[in-house]
Amino acid sequence: MQILEYIKNNILLFDGAMGTMLQQKGLKLGENPEIFGYQNPEKLSDIHFSYLKAGSNVILTNTFGCNELKLSGEYTVEMIIDNAVSVAQKAINRLPKKNAKPRYIALDIGPIGEMLEPMGTLSFDRAYEIFKRQAIGGEKAGADLVVIETMMDLGEVRAAVLAVKENTSLPVFCTMTFDEGGRSFTGCLPESMVVAVEGLGVDAIGVNCSLGPKQLVPIVEKITKLASIPVMVQANAGLPKVVDGATVYDVTPEEFFDGVKKFVEMGVSIVGGCCGTNPEFIKEISNNLPSLKRVVLDNKYKSRVCSYSQNLEISAPMVVGERINPTGKKLLQESIKKESAEYAINLALEQASSGAQILDINVGLPGIDEKRVMIKFIKEIQSVTDIPLLIDSSDPEVLEAGLRYYNGRAIVNSVNGKDESLDSILPIVKKYGAGVVGLALDENGIPSSAEGRLKIAKKIISRAEEYGIKREDIFIDCLSLTVSAQQEEAVETLKALTEVKKLGAKTILGVSNISFGLPNRKAMNTAFLTLALGAGLDLAIINPNAISMMEAIDSFRVLYNIDKASVDYIDKYSNVNVEMPKVENSTSAEISLDTIVQRGLKDEAEKETLRLLETNNGDYIIDNILIPALDKVGKKFDTGEMFLPQLIQSAEAVKNSLSIIKSISLKKNTETVTKGRIIVATVKGDIHDIGKNIVKIMLENYGYEVIDLGKDVPIEEVVRVASEQNVKLVGLSALMTTTVQSMEDTIKYLRENKIDTKVFVGGAVLTENYAKEIGADFYSKDAKSAVEIAKENL
Repeated sequence: MQILEYIKNNILLFDGAMGTMLQQKGLKLGENPEIFGYQNPEKLSDIHFSYLKAGSNVILTNTFGCNELKLSGEYTVEMIIDNAVSVAQKAINRLPKKNAKPRYIALDIGPIGEMLEPMGTLSFDRAYEIFKRQAIGGEKAGADLVVIETMMDLGEVRAAVLAVKENTSLPVFCTMTFDEGGRSFTGCLPESMVVAVEGLGVDAIGVNCSLGPKQLVPIVEKITKLASIPVMVQANAGLPKVVDGATVYDVTPEEFFDGVKKFVEMGVSIVGGCCGTNPEFIKEISNNLPSLKRVVLDNKYKSRVCSYSQNLEISAPMVVGERINPTGKKLLQESIKKESAEYAINLALEQASSGAQILDINVGLPGIDEKRVMIKFIKEIQSVTDIPLLIDSSDPEVLEAGLRYYNGRAIVNSVNGKDESLDSILPIVKKYGAGVVGLALDENGIPSSAEGRLKIAKKIISRAEEYGIKREDIFIDCLSLTVSAQQEEAVETLKALTEVKKLGAKTILGVSNISFGLPNRKAMNTAFLTLALGAGLDLAIINPNAISMMEAIDSFRVLYNIDKASVDYIDKYSNVNVEMPKVENSTSAEISLDTIVQRGLKDEAEKETLRLLETNNGDYIIDNILIPALDKVGKKFDTGEMFLPQLIQSAEAVKNSLSIIKSISLKKNTETVTKGRIIVATVKGDIHDIGKNIVKIMLENYGYEVIDLGKDVPIEEVVRVASEQNVKLVGLSALMTTTVQSMEDTIKYLRENKIDTKVFVGGAVLTENYAKEIGADFYSKDAKSAVEIAKENL
């Protein structure tokens, strides 16, 4: 039976942890698990067989880290995957033939180990190619499905999913890992994962690793309330701690099953174990699985858009910021021609501050490479703001490029009633799981009557549904035409809008078109917006800086009982006397360096620093502007107002500013004084340096000299450098459970050699209690806390 057929009526049971089982079979600290499995197929087969005997339906291949960046020497991706699938199949063949329980082999694909742009240097396309090679290798070797697991970055997930779906016919399951705060390492929400990844057409979605069953309950609840496909959960065996020098977990198999039972009751239909689990855990689940009743998810579908860290249900009138559109905007036109996104970034941030909930991005100009510019602008804008996007172009290739590189779920603007438009754009919308704007026009232009526009709307809706696009994700634009030329048609637009709502589709309108050629456009726009809201408008494309229009929307939400008890209205206007607070205008000649840092504007940081150096010295700029600005960013990061991508962009802006200050200082022969030296290193046996690199950036921007020893650093090397350089603070990172022992050994060796230094530690597998147990002085949960530790100890 095919696995997708099986999960329609059954609870699917995966296996448990691989790393700890390999260690029991002789895997040494620092050894590559995939190469060890290749060299020891009998031992690997025994591990698989033990999970199969325990009752697993699915065994994951020993290929979690099998990518071309992690393998070296004679071992290739194809060699490792071929062997891993073959060994898994041999383990299945060892089972008694009378055993009728279906068994499947899942190609295991984990994170690449490097951060994607803009947080890192790895491009989306490079990540895609890495995943593509793994996926093709898995299908050729005979895997039954692909499991993309333990992902922390939504962008990396999207690259992996697209690589598998575009190059194989295998089913795809996908899980991310989240902390107790309900976000991934990069700030991704579980809800955003569901909305963005389910839209790409995966077959199951969920969460694994990082937390035990109890801690995962709130996250699983969020996923099961949104998902319309099977949900998968592989929890850790609780939280890790050190006992007699070994890493152990605090949940028993019986307690673990209690968690699994809770998950199944919530609607989870695919279960298994992650770190700390072993065949005993899987056996406990298998033995008790017949007592569990599979719950079929029956969530009512609702239209949503998302970025990695924002997830919006379109259930009430929302504002789409219209300003990133070159029509009539000379400065934006110039920046588009130069392929410089700084001006557009400012417009994006300004609109976000003024209340826009979605941003329209249009870069269409004659004589440019619109596809390249669209990709660049989307990447740059989503690196500094997490507002969902509406990607606007008349070129299908540009729309697909925008959807491919956007880290979330967007809306496409637009398709129309022409067959050519429908056939070229709707397949793209379906492929990427986007929403779509449908313009009520066709080969004959825009009908003058409401009936004519409604007819086109029905055609668009029907054709979209044929492609598998849900009616709730179709946004019909009944088109507002200027009343100065076509006065009688304004009311037809409103009539059409009302009728479209009866069809169950959503509505969208470019409001300000109504007033072209008239004086006092603000009054006309506001009046038309109010009428459109009453007729059922869902998305208003407006300038959010237009105070009267924003006031009309806020008032409408109260009057239509959307803003319950007027909570949002009172909060926004209780201290406002007629005029709302003014937002710093992005078109002003100068933006303060403080604002530039908070917005993460790298190019402008250089320009403003040069300007400030004309009247200030570098020390003043660092101490009185850059550091306080970073502190503000850090506080926003701590409170969840900003997330890792924005934190890194702000750090990069400071880095650019410091580079200018340093270059000027060197010309003046001025010595650069640091606040102290700090060693950072990923411990022996661990090849992940994502977190360590972020810590390095932040520390350097606060004026510390960072000695970066890299990854997989021998214990003796840490001690040697700390001694020779007389370093007073050492930061150690470990992302793998199997390498925490190396972290503890490094700390012990520093103490035994009487190195006068303090040690802070961090990594996904660590907790504050765990850090104390292994002898660390401090636990650093993120880059910001590392800075605070440095401030207090240097």
